Amino acid sequence: MSLPRFFALFSVVLFSLIGLIALFKEHPITHPTNESPQAPLEIELDSQIQIVTPAVAVATTSTSVLPRKQMIELPEANRIEELFIKDDSRLPFVETVTYKSHVPWLKGRPAWLSDYASHYETSRHFIARSLNGQSDYFKQEVAEGERFNVFRADKKLAFHLVVDTSRCKMWLYAVDEEAKKKMLLKTYTVGLGRIESAKTSGLLTPLGTYSLGNRIAIYKPKATGIHQGKKIEMITVFGTRWIPFEQEIGGCTAPAKGFGIHGTPWIRQGESIVDNKASVGRYDSDGCIRLSTDDIEELFAIIITKPTTIEIVHDFADSTVAMTKH
Repeated sequence: MSLPRFFALFSVVLFSLIGLIALFKEHPITHPTNESPQAPLEIELDSQIQIVTPAVAVATTSTSVLPRKQMIELPEANRIEELFIKDDSRLPFVETVTYKSHVPWLKGRPAWLSDYASHYETSRHFIARSLNGQSDYFKQEVAEGERFNVFRADKKLAFHLVVDTSRCKMWLYAVDEEAKKKMLLKTYTVGLGRIESAKTSGLLTPLGTYSLGNRIAIYKPKATGIHQGKKIEMITVFGTRWIPFEQEIGGCTAPAKGFGIHGTPWIRQGESIVDNKASVGRYDSDGCIRLSTDDIEELFAIIITKPTTIEIVHDFADSTVAMTKH
């Protein structure tokens, strides 16, 4: 090859390389990573929604919410008082009975209030609220001829709870198992586990559907027990009521053992011990679901004698209730 032809070919190759280098600088190659883009978080500000970046959300307080889907219309209800009405406007799965000390289904001895509770699969706390006409669950005195409400013996009744971890909300549904219908009874605000990015749920509270167990407990001031190897006043951890998770049913990110629904912890103020209501609506627990004292005592009275499941989801739109309706 002659020298002029060599220099001509060398020049073409050189300018081609320069062009390629300029092209890559303008459009650099990006390599895939294992990190998926994070959705923005939504934080409620009164009636408005403000979108913030994940970096800002990490620095927010324990009242921050987790990522949620587009805002949807959420069901709201409070039909609890309809459980205790003593006329035809009461809910269809309760009935009003008149107390008699001698009943056909119990022979040989007088019937006590506990016998009525057992026969109708209705808690004595539920009956006490009906008798007292208010949220008084411990006064359980009844006289001949008094009327109170119980769950109907001819209805196959269960309860289903839905917890939305992005909103710290819980919905209580009564389930007619024969008709396969759910009725929303009440919406509650709850406290949940602390934010933990290493967990699948993003919280110490797991996701999934669990059954609730019957190893329930009632705690009063000065009542002690063993918790995490230490003797403590139980009301300072679990509030006045405890309902445990029993078994994993589906989609569970953690075993049921150790989790439950309980009241807000009580704290010392001088010589008194008082309900720490501020822990509701926050991500502040070790993973359990907290309700205010009034709410946990109400829920406890209603559900403890019936099969109950709890479904914990990131967003209400992901629940079986929402998906069934749509």
